[in-house]
Amino acid sequence: MARERRDRGETDSRDNALVDFVVKIRRSACVVKGGRRFSFNALVVVGDRRGKVSYGYGKANEVPPAVEKAIKEGEGNIQRTKKVSLRGNTIPHRVIGKYGASRVIMVPAGPGTGVKAGPGVREVLQAAGITNILTKVHGSTNPLNLVKATIAGLLQLRTKEEVVALRGVAL
Repeated sequence: MARERRDRGETDSRDNALVDFVVKIRRSACVVKGGRRFSFNALVVVGDRRGKVSYGYGKANEVPPAVEKAIKEGEGNIQRTKKVSLRGNTIPHRVIGKYGASRVIMVPAGPGTGVKAGPGVREVLQAAGITNILTKVHGSTNPLNLVKATIAGLLQLRTKEEVVALRGVAL
């Protein structure tokens, strides 16, 4: 189960506080002459709760360095991502995010619904600042694929104003 680590005291150039969620920590073993040598992988989601969200993946011989590497990568990636189009505290329309064998269906929800999502998807939505949404996962439930599929779906979102500007028509 993922947990929110803490509100990051650090700020980027736009003075937005970043928040990070640890989605998954995995252990892998390499068998050597003296026994097993363990290493750890950490998947972390980083966001500003205002529409910008990214992920980081870190590997190290111990858990804390793996998590720190993942956070550092996520903070670097968040500078290169574009802002997610939101309508209030939900999404403007239904969208399906796809990555690999994972499919994440996201449907806007009314006020008071909350975030109805499983692990992996929930952390991405919370880091983006979405508080009312319904989701359903089809296919693979690999946490890394779910995070990537959710971010891909969020980047497909468009508001009415953006669609009007793209098409060059009036409402």
